Amino acid sequence: MHLVLLFLLSALVVHAVERPNVLFIYADDQNYRTVGCYPESWPWVKTPNIDALAKNGIRFHAAYLGSWCMPSRASLLTGRHPHAIESMSMEGRYPGSQYDPAKTPFIPAEMRKSGYHTAQIGKWHTGTDSGWGRDWDHQIVWNRPLHPENAGAYYDTQILSMDGVEKTVEGYPADNYTQWSLEYIRGKNRDVTKPWYLWLCYGSIHGPSKPAQRHLGMYKDAAVEVPSDIFPPRKDKPAYLDTMQAWVRGEGGHPVTGKGGEKFGESKKGKRYDEWVRQMNECVPAIDEGVGQLIAALKETDQYDNTLIIYTADQGFSMGHHGFRTKLAPYDANYRSPLIISMPKRFPSGQVCPTPVNATDLMATLINLMGVKAPLTVHGRDITPLLEKPSMRWPHACLYEHMGNQYGSAAVQTVRTRRKQENDQGVPLYTAVVQNGWKLIHYLDGESGEELYNLQKDPEELHNLIKDSEYLAQAQKLHQAMKAELERVDAPFAVGLE
Repeated sequence: MHLVLLFLLSALVVHAVERPNVLFIYADDQNYRTVGCYPESWPWVKTPNIDALAKNGIRFHAAYLGSWCMPSRASLLTGRHPHAIESMSMEGRYPGSQYDPAKTPFIPAEMRKSGYHTAQIGKWHTGTDSGWGRDWDHQIVWNRPLHPENAGAYYDTQILSMDGVEKTVEGYPADNYTQWSLEYIRGKNRDVTKPWYLWLCYGSIHGPSKPAQRHLGMYKDAAVEVPSDIFPPRKDKPAYLDTMQAWVRGEGGHPVTGKGGEKFGESKKGKRYDEWVRQMNECVPAIDEGVGQLIAALKETDQYDNTLIIYTADQGFSMGHHGFRTKLAPYDANYRSPLIISMPKRFPSGQVCPTPVNATDLMATLINLMGVKAPLTVHGRDITPLLEKPSMRWPHACLYEHMGNQYGSAAVQTVRTRRKQENDQGVPLYTAVVQNGWKLIHYLDGESGEELYNLQKDPEELHNLIKDSEYLAQAQKLHQAMKAELERVDAPFAVGLE
């Protein structure tokens, strides 16, 4: 009997040791073109530490995590698509928002219950209640919904809550977040006997995109090619693209910022496209340096081998493609995030996975690897098989959606009645699927129709093939895949996809 108990106790100890730490690094509004290891990046982009992470891990070609800041985070906290996240809403002065933690329990609370020490450092954009003491053991949070007057301070003095105590903090926020994360990795503010989960939420490279002083002018002489469809007309595209047109012709015909530039403190004259692209890219090195420091700290503290590292962003951000200067839209330029997952002791290194994944897939995978039970049914699929064999043929379509400012049954009701949201952020609601190099976009407003793209031949999504009879069978196949995915996650949007 004593031997049996000893064996069971030994097994529990081994299991505890093998449970991985998780360092989840989360950038903001980061187009994959700003990451050097992505072949689509500008040739002058320098991100040596993120590139090294890819060499020691798996670079995913595409991740579709959310259409904008709040839904992306909501899906990562719940493992569910926005249409099935109840009680959330945008409330009061932007970015004010609310949710009921009893109706919308977050996964980190279950991580705590299962023996993990949890921490969140950086930007928060999901309700005024940031969850310290319930979801997070340790939290240094820039809570934008709680302090709307400080919500634009991505690169300036921030009002922070440090484990429930509010402080005003100077300094470049990305550097501050890195320093506090380094302290956490080295044992400060945590129980060193427990495995840990750290969600590090940088605010860069979100507008107004102010580089650290040391990086200003880093790319001042870089050549920037202008996207071919930055100006209309655009053949076979929905009409809303023209209403979202963010660029006008400036001196010599060069694009300059038009619509929306004032919120970034730009002059009425506007900013040249090439200058803006360089400025956006000059915000990335501060994060890249942080990635290098964090990995070095893991190695110094002998935690590297047992730490799963994820690098991604809440969503992409169109840098002129299709005339946009925002996220929201279903195109890769707007929506698609970089994604790198690394744990060399357990998974292959230096490989590229062509299979796209979404936010709910990431959470399904994490809770499996961490041995955590989610409080609500998770919509995603565990992609551990892709981590073990990145080149394998994945039989499932990747579903993603845009529900605007609404969540749960409120979003469903809007779709059913085809009502326009008070603030849908200019892009009609939609669902989309990507599978085997093809994308189907299905708008839910009853007006904007559908789009079909061959991403292998047309990665810029310039040629909508939905009306081409040659591709009718491909469209029908994707309709069926979308219908099956929507039904699987209890969405009513499958109507009309037969």
